[in-house]
Amino acid sequence: MSFYKNTLALIALGVMFNSCSDTQNAAKEVSESTPEFKIDYEKFTLDNGLEVILHEDHSDPIVAVATMMHVGSNREKPGKTGFAHFFEHMSFNDSENTPVGANRKLIPEWGGERNGGTWSDGTVYYEVVPKDAFEKILWIDSDRFGYMINTVTEAALEREKQVVKNEKRQRVDNAPYGYTDEIIRKNLYPEGHPYSWTVIGSLPDLQSATLEDVKEFYIKYYGASNGSLVIAGDIDIAETKEQVKKWFGEIRKGPEVAPLKPMPVTLESSKSLYFEDNFAKLPQLRIVYPTIEEYHKDTYALNILGQLLSGSKKSPLYKVLVEEKKLAPNAGSFQRSNELTGEFSFVVRANAGKDLDSVNAAIQEGLTRFENDGFADTELKRIKAELETQLYQGFSTVLNKAFQLVQDNEFNGDPGYISETAKLTNAVTREDVMRVYNQYIKGKNSIMVSMVPKGQLDLAVSGAEQATVWIEEVKKDVASEEVGQGEEAVYEKTPSTHDRSEPDFGELPLFKAPTVWTGEVSNGMKLFGIENNELPLVSFDITVPGGHLLDPIEKSGVSNFMTSLMMEGTATKTSAELEEAIGLLGASINMYSTTEEIRITGSCLTKNFEETLALIEEILLQPRWDEKEYARLKQALETSLKGREASPQAIASINFNKLVYGTDNILGYPNSGTLETVENITLDDLKQAYKNLSPKNATFHITGNVAKSRVEEALSSLATNWNTESVSIPEINITQKDQQDQLYFIDVPGSKQSVIFIGRLALSADNPEFNNLSYANEILGGGSSGRLFQTLRIQKGYTYGAYSRIRSLKNVSPFFVATSVRANATLPSLKIMEEMIAGYGEAFGEKDAETTKTKILKGSTRDYEGLQDKLGILREMSKYNKPASFIEDDQKELVDMKVVDFKSIIDKHIKEDNMIYVIVGDKATQFEEVKKLNKQVTELDIHGNKI
Repeated sequence: MSFYKNTLALIALGVMFNSCSDTQNAAKEVSESTPEFKIDYEKFTLDNGLEVILHEDHSDPIVAVATMMHVGSNREKPGKTGFAHFFEHMSFNDSENTPVGANRKLIPEWGGERNGGTWSDGTVYYEVVPKDAFEKILWIDSDRFGYMINTVTEAALEREKQVVKNEKRQRVDNAPYGYTDEIIRKNLYPEGHPYSWTVIGSLPDLQSATLEDVKEFYIKYYGASNGSLVIAGDIDIAETKEQVKKWFGEIRKGPEVAPLKPMPVTLESSKSLYFEDNFAKLPQLRIVYPTIEEYHKDTYALNILGQLLSGSKKSPLYKVLVEEKKLAPNAGSFQRSNELTGEFSFVVRANAGKDLDSVNAAIQEGLTRFENDGFADTELKRIKAELETQLYQGFSTVLNKAFQLVQDNEFNGDPGYISETAKLTNAVTREDVMRVYNQYIKGKNSIMVSMVPKGQLDLAVSGAEQATVWIEEVKKDVASEEVGQGEEAVYEKTPSTHDRSEPDFGELPLFKAPTVWTGEVSNGMKLFGIENNELPLVSFDITVPGGHLLDPIEKSGVSNFMTSLMMEGTATKTSAELEEAIGLLGASINMYSTTEEIRITGSCLTKNFEETLALIEEILLQPRWDEKEYARLKQALETSLKGREASPQAIASINFNKLVYGTDNILGYPNSGTLETVENITLDDLKQAYKNLSPKNATFHITGNVAKSRVEEALSSLATNWNTESVSIPEINITQKDQQDQLYFIDVPGSKQSVIFIGRLALSADNPEFNNLSYANEILGGGSSGRLFQTLRIQKGYTYGAYSRIRSLKNVSPFFVATSVRANATLPSLKIMEEMIAGYGEAFGEKDAETTKTKILKGSTRDYEGLQDKLGILREMSKYNKPASFIEDDQKELVDMKVVDFKSIIDKHIKEDNMIYVIVGDKATQFEEVKKLNKQVTELDIHGNKI
């Protein structure tokens, strides 16, 4: 996958709460008054130059391994763009000492996860596995690193080209605003600058790639001395050192790769461009200023500047664009630094029909206001408080720790640089912020890009020039791009002094369910908690059954709308004041409606638990019902729903649900509603929906560094003051409709891909067969090792991914298969999926049953690592009335399943002749093709109306 490193998020991980007028003094004060945040690690270097960082964390029986190569798209040359990303894909194919396809297939079957990513400056490969598969990961990861190049074949090369093309079609060509990055890079950076092309590169460049190119790239950049390896988790340092030397020590050193020096850019003049977007439904303006590289001292002030300009309801861009001129639902500004230079961006996706001249004028007005009025001390204090919480949240999993350690080591030579980042961010002063604003933004030249819906050129900024991008013409003939598995490579194995055959599993780590405490407070609200003291953090929620289920069909979305408005102030606090109160605690509070419940969530440092809970009580019991905020949110929601019409994936998903449930069932409508239903919702409707919030059937879930007694004491006020009468949840009558051999086609002209949904109503999560159906699906569509993925992506190169699943609901939910395939492979893909689903039960054998058990049982060791994962345990217990031992009970149920049990479930619920097909794609090229599937074809518009 492409991996666009979010520098802002990484920087945000490191800050300690304090403020001072002088940078040097502030850093000193932090070090004296606050314990320095540190992450323990041990670093050593192998003889071949590979730098290795080890971190012990015995909180869960899992290990994360990440290898970072110091080569991204900035090492490419014009005419050979996209190669770093393409090579990442190639690396996941085969290697000398592992079975064919092992990297993508075996790791999930060991209960692990794996992936990789490429951005402008580097490439990362990572895995998280149960402890017993640790040495297997060292085997497979080191083989991918040092022993893959001889296994590359022409067939593999051509197949992976199609996969990368499909990734670009899905993420760029078939996505609204997908070409923005290409336009900015081509115009912000001079020709030949390493950032003047996109990470995914040019498809013609990719298509012309040869085996010689692949080998040359590997030899030049994939030596051990050009990378860093981090291992974090349940390890023994001394033992791990020896294993690393064994598996990675013989990888060739490689040629020296000279470091790249910063390459800042200066614009001699501003440039304004426009582009008509085939998918966009809303106009978007992006303005970009060149700034400075990562780890530069000014990045910390620029990051905070971005938050001050648009990150709160008191920020000048929000006040002008959203509140006063009502041009957009929100505004964004942020700094992104990379190895060679950086960019500061403003992004505004406007309301439908708003011209971008007015948006640009409003941005400039907001900046003038910032220059004249500055910002309050509390704003800087709020940002630093929020970043302190993010620091700890960023280290809540071993994989996050691994990423931070390896990133800072490879690009700054110091795995523990997070401590310095914390000091430097915290030391940012008012003077620093204004200095960087004047140095990089005020009066400086920029690149401005107006992305407007097709046919709405009048919305672009006046005087803008037309931007040019390369747009692929999809061939109608699928045979011209057909690929296959091909022959395996013939080669002599690279000699090794160590046995590089697959090691055995280690001792099996057994999942141990956390201790769950329960209780009830005086108003009837039940309590479920897990005490976890690894970090000074708490995550919690109040869950109230109902949600979307209680929405009248004609006002679908009312519960969702109501929860949004409740977050916009209380009886004693305006929206901005509430946001500030939450931010000053470094907390996050959110409220939302799901299909079957309403939930208000909180996350904070343990020291701020009571104050955060007090704010939640105020939100819950003292809604403001501000008419001005109601009008603003309604406009924002309508803008969001209009924007949703630009997504082929959303169109397919929404219409699939509508077809399986029907138009007379609330479950056939999106939780957020539609443009038609939202139009009907009044402020009085929101007040009526509020009456559905009762503690009588509500549950308080909490996990983190807090004891039961403290929770109960903190909840005493809410228990006394919240006493709404119980609300009955209606039973939804759901019947399986007779839709045999039905195919529905929705036209999105010019689509480079077809989105496919196939499925039928299946089971409620309350049904005793639900778990078994979920288990039975693993071999078909459970991730990259599933047959759908292996066939459609790995063998055929038709897609970037293909999966199947069933949602967990109290009401009956559908089993479905979903994918996006290149347009000219629509019919072949449909035929493969039809055949695979229809023959799945018959093809399911003893080996599949054992693989399923191994994959799920071992995967459970990493399923409940974070606080949010543990909250998931509590939510499942309370919603479905399960005992604390339910995870072990489910595992025993799986272990006891025989092949005949799997087959019985498959034959009963994965029946192809009872499934409907929904296809969203280009009618001009694909409508006649899909008719060849010999199903009854009905054409719909994007709203599900028959044409």
